[in-house]
Amino acid sequence: MSLALFSTLLAAVFGLAIGSFLNVVVYRVPNGMSVSHPASACPNCHSEIRAYDNVPVLSWFVLRGKCRDCRTPISGRYPIVEAATGAFFLIVAIRFWPAAGLPSDGLHVASRLLELAAFLYLAAISLALGIIDAEHHRLPNRIVLPSYAVAIAMLGAADVLTGDFGGLLRTLIGGAALFVFYFGIAFVYPAGMGFGDIKLAGVLGLYLGFLGWGPLIVGAFAAFLVGGVFAIVLIALKRVGRKGGIPFGPWMLVGAWIGVFAGQAVFHGYLTAIGAA
Repeated sequence: MSLALFSTLLAAVFGLAIGSFLNVVVYRVPNGMSVSHPASACPNCHSEIRAYDNVPVLSWFVLRGKCRDCRTPISGRYPIVEAATGAFFLIVAIRFWPAAGLPSDGLHVASRLLELAAFLYLAAISLALGIIDAEHHRLPNRIVLPSYAVAIAMLGAADVLTGDFGGLLRTLIGGAALFVFYFGIAFVYPAGMGFGDIKLAGVLGLYLGFLGWGPLIVGAFAAFLVGGVFAIVLIALKRVGRKGGIPFGPWMLVGAWIGVFAGQAVFHGYLTAIGAA
C-alpha cells in the first residue's frame, strides 16, 4: 500500500473520531455547555457512555440505535455525522495530500501537511456550523472566532515555509475582502444577513484567498447561486415563505467548498469563454 493511500485512509479513520466529537459540539455549544465536561451520557437515564459503546458508527448499529441501559432510541444523526466526517476527511486528504512531482524537500512537505491540516479543520467546522445554523439559525462565536487564529497560523505558516509571501498577502486580503463584502450587504439590507454570516465570511475568505483569486471569486459567488436556488425551490414547494428566515451559513460553506475543489477550473473556464485567458 502506498504512503499516499495509507495516509488518506488514516485521515478517514481520524475523521470518524472527529465526527463523534462533532456530535458533542453541535449539541452542547448552542446550549452554552462545555464540550469537555461532563462525559457523554444518555439524556434519559444519565448513564455514562462506556468507551466500548463509543466507537464511531459501529456502536450505533451494535446497540441497534438504543441506549444500552434504558433502551431509549439514539438519534440516527449520530452515525450519519460520524460517517459524513470520515468521508469528508477522506476527500480533503485526497485533494491536499502532497502530490508526486512537487518539491520534496522538508520545508515544502511541511508546508503541504500544514495546508492539509488547515483544510481538515475547515471540514470539521463546516459540518458543525452547517448543522448548528440549520437548526438554531446561529453561527456561534465559540467556533467561528478561534477559526481566524487557526487559519492565519496554519495557512500563514504554509506560505512562509515556502517563501510565498505573496500568497500570505493574498490570504489576508481574501479574508478581509469577503468580510467587507458581507458587511456591505448587511449594511444595505440588514434583514438579509446576520453578523454571524459576516464573521464566517472572513474565515472562508482566508481559505479561499490562500488557494487563489479564482477560488475566492467562485466560492463567494457559488454561495449565493446555490443558496438562491435552494430558497426558490423551498418557496415554490411552499415549505417556507419569502421571508421564511432560511439560514445562509450552510450555503456559504457549500459555496466555499465549491471554490476549494472547482474554483480554479471554473474561473479559468470563464476567462477562456470570454476570451480573457
